[in-house]
Amino acid sequence: MPPSFKYTSISLSARMPSHLKTAVVFAVLSVSFAACSGEKGSGGAASPAVAAQGAGSGTGSPAGRTGGGGRRGGGPVPVVTAKVQTRSVPVTIPAVGTAAPLQTVQIRAQTTGQLSAMHFTEGQDVRKGQPLFTLDARPFQAALSQAEAVLARDTATANNAERQKVTYEDLFKRGLIPRDQYETQRASNEALQATLAADRAAVENAKLNLAYTHITAPISGRTGASSVHVGDLVRANDATALVVINQVAPIYVTFAVPGRYLGDIRRYQAQRPLVVTARGQAMVAPGAQAPAPPPPASQAQTVAPGQGATVAVPEGLVETGRVSFIDNAVDPSTGTITLKGTFQNASQGLWPGLFVTVMLSLTTDENALVVPATAVQPSASGQYVYVVTPERTAQVRPVEVARQSGEDMIIAKGLLAGEEVVIDGQLRLTPGSAVSIATGRGEGGRGPGGRGPGGRGPGGEGGQGGRRGSKQ
Repeated sequence: MPPSFKYTSISLSARMPSHLKTAVVFAVLSVSFAACSGEKGSGGAASPAVAAQGAGSGTGSPAGRTGGGGRRGGGPVPVVTAKVQTRSVPVTIPAVGTAAPLQTVQIRAQTTGQLSAMHFTEGQDVRKGQPLFTLDARPFQAALSQAEAVLARDTATANNAERQKVTYEDLFKRGLIPRDQYETQRASNEALQATLAADRAAVENAKLNLAYTHITAPISGRTGASSVHVGDLVRANDATALVVINQVAPIYVTFAVPGRYLGDIRRYQAQRPLVVTARGQAMVAPGAQAPAPPPPASQAQTVAPGQGATVAVPEGLVETGRVSFIDNAVDPSTGTITLKGTFQNASQGLWPGLFVTVMLSLTTDENALVVPATAVQPSASGQYVYVVTPERTAQVRPVEVARQSGEDMIIAKGLLAGEEVVIDGQLRLTPGSAVSIATGRGEGGRGPGGRGPGGRGPGGEGGQGGRRGSKQ
């Protein structure tokens, strides 16, 4: 203990109470330690780690983040480019459609009877005229036999009346019988002829009822679930159909497009049948996670057919058909018009009720200027691209986009075929920046001077070549 603290302690112990002695001692010690710390800080040198950190902070010096060798260093900015191409691009209208059968038939019995046989299995493909159901035909066979017997009896009676007519006519001409007797015989003969006609109609009706016991397919198609079983009593014209047959080859795909395209659709439809493509979802193994369905791309169309973003659909079913129906009115509640495309569907990949992505092709733009969609950048004044000049500098060029087709943009104005545009690295460019063409993104990684040994050293975070720069 220093001598000053010793004498101070003795003097306090003699003159002050014990509880105040402790407080005074702690106060003196605190003042002494603070004085010692101040002397060391004013007279010593800074540690190497602190000095290094101060030298490499980079936020306020040229060697920092924005200083020499950083992201905005003097070297060229590495970018990925692509050429402006001229090629044929189809003008299309995307939509979402629903497959629907070309014909749907509900099979119902036309006579009442007990079901004795079914000649198909549920879900089976059937041909036109193929037997489906058989009802118990015995009551109808008996009715037919009875009608034929009545016809035979009345035919014999009518034949006898016809012979008597000849006899009565001869007697009347000879004046041997009165006129009223002759007229009565002739009327009786005509009544028997009418009875024969009624008997023949009864026989035909009995034959028809007997034929109704054999129910056949009126169209070719695929059967659904049956509502009856063998032994059930089937009633004529019952509200519930025995089975439903859907014709799935050919098949319809019904879809709706914005009504503002009606003029273009009618104009191109008058020139040639419009081609429509239906694309189903990609095949997914059982238990695997299905890909997210694409959003309706037709909602992005705002200017002309094909304008707006289209989403790449996973590879799956693809069928091509023709537009066979254009509705006669635009739906005022949605502003859309309904169209139908007819598809041969030989593989039966399209199924009634299945949702598909539809692409309606109107025409083909033979000389369209095409650039990758990533080349076009948005701004407050419109869309633009960075064009690489022959001097390897970046030039800002305003462009007018006609439409988007998949991952390509169709340029209406602002570019020429063969020009080189930047498709990756635009965020580090400014007008007039020197560029270097990189073979791929991220070439060189974090260059020298990046996050190397010793923390953020001289050169800042980017170093020479920047965060994604080329190693030099």
